[in-house]
Amino acid sequence: MLFKALSAAVYGIDAHIIDVEVDYSGVKTLEDRFHTVGLPDAAVRESRDRVRAAIKNSGFDIPPTQITINLAPADLKKEGSGFDLPMAIGILGAYGALQLRELGQFLLVGELGLDGALRSVPGVLPIAVAARARGIANLVVPRTNAAEAAVVEGVNVYSVESLNQVRELLNSAANGGIHAQPVRVSAQALLGELQHFALDFKDVRGQQTAKRALEVSAAGGHNILMIGPPGSGKTMLAKRLPSILAPLRFDEALETTKIHSVAGVLDAEAGLVTQRPFRSPHHTISEAGLIGGGSVPRPGEVSLAHNGVLFLDELPEFPRNVLEVMRQPLEDGTVTIARAAMSLSFPARFMLAAAMNPCPCGYFNDKTRECACTPPMMQRYISKVSGPLLDRIDIHIEVPAVQYRELRSAAANEGSTEIRNRVLAARERQHDRFAKDRIHANAQMTTRQIRTYCELSTEAESLLERAMQQQGLSARAHDRILKVARTIADLEAAQDISVGHIAEAIQYRTLDRSYWS
Repeated sequence: MLFKALSAAVYGIDAHIIDVEVDYSGVKTLEDRFHTVGLPDAAVRESRDRVRAAIKNSGFDIPPTQITINLAPADLKKEGSGFDLPMAIGILGAYGALQLRELGQFLLVGELGLDGALRSVPGVLPIAVAARARGIANLVVPRTNAAEAAVVEGVNVYSVESLNQVRELLNSAANGGIHAQPVRVSAQALLGELQHFALDFKDVRGQQTAKRALEVSAAGGHNILMIGPPGSGKTMLAKRLPSILAPLRFDEALETTKIHSVAGVLDAEAGLVTQRPFRSPHHTISEAGLIGGGSVPRPGEVSLAHNGVLFLDELPEFPRNVLEVMRQPLEDGTVTIARAAMSLSFPARFMLAAAMNPCPCGYFNDKTRECACTPPMMQRYISKVSGPLLDRIDIHIEVPAVQYRELRSAAANEGSTEIRNRVLAARERQHDRFAKDRIHANAQMTTRQIRTYCELSTEAESLLERAMQQQGLSARAHDRILKVARTIADLEAAQDISVGHIAEAIQYRTLDRSYWS
């Protein structure tokens, strides 16, 4: 007997509906003949043992027979353990243990334990989106995935904990209606909850220039590089950056959650990513770990930081080849990973925050400590960060050691709340400006948009021209100066970019000539 169920496979951050066709011969054999076809990977092929044990331990006695399961379309590779549940339900349906004769309005996903219990699987959010797009009314998922799937409106999400619960749910649907209540989650309510941050800029003593640079960076989504001696507070400042960022909009939260769901790092209780990500990988990370990879590609750190911050501490300690692969996503906001069987793209529009010492010992230009590095040592150290990568960083700021008086000062420091209010006001101006352009921040402006929104007075034009000639800045640096100047003007609620705005933006490009000249 033939029975069909529906499931889904995730490729990139999107899901494709998969037909699970189960043929049960009914003829007893001496041993179990269980075949899975349709390009299954090892995890899918091994599911026959999990499924057989789960069915038996759930109280069903299916004698040895020939079972063939086809996962269609057959030309797409299937991977993961999420097909366990639809396979088991398909076998029960073919065996006659279900009252429904077809499951066209149910999509099933979940991993089975040997006792029939359901375990969570990654990628449930894009699966829910695919189910809604196909017009499938009901989605059956493990309990730990229910909050994540319920974020998608237009699909009834049912939370189950065992194979027997799924069978009872499907049988109740055949008898006039589903008795269980679908899980309800309000995404807007989750995003509207007051956000609390454990780290606050009130804790940072001194470093007013660095705080100002981080405020500009957060207001416009600009990349920033902090250079200073050990202990000057670079990491401390960077870790407080999320506390002044604008909150996620719903479309950003949904896209970010899809990436985290596919990667399997989503908090099961949250269901939705409500704060901008802050990722801080160690400098021993590989290219695949940073960009993404695998036989069926998975997102890397640059994609997990999408719509948030990627913090690279001790930047020159990262292998140069690892840093160089960031150049394309920094420019385009996407990562494309090509394999023989497929080519997948992941979003990677993040704000890069990086920190580094000025030399191997860390005390070059320090007034209190003597630098022990020779010029060749410094050149080797600095050259690990290439010019093209540096060009893609909008703001370069020096973070000197904090003086004793500043450390012990009793004066109240400005907190994250005050800084964030100014950032939010600047972001609102950008949102209104780019309402028709499908971008959200000044850092995302194209060359055409720069010409439209960054007009300069004669004095500002003259100042920028002198800076370009004297510092030997590139065309890319020219565009980034204008973007930063536009953000500084937005922070001051100024309609036009003034000479002061251009002068401050130019100051944020001088360190690359001081250290990399």
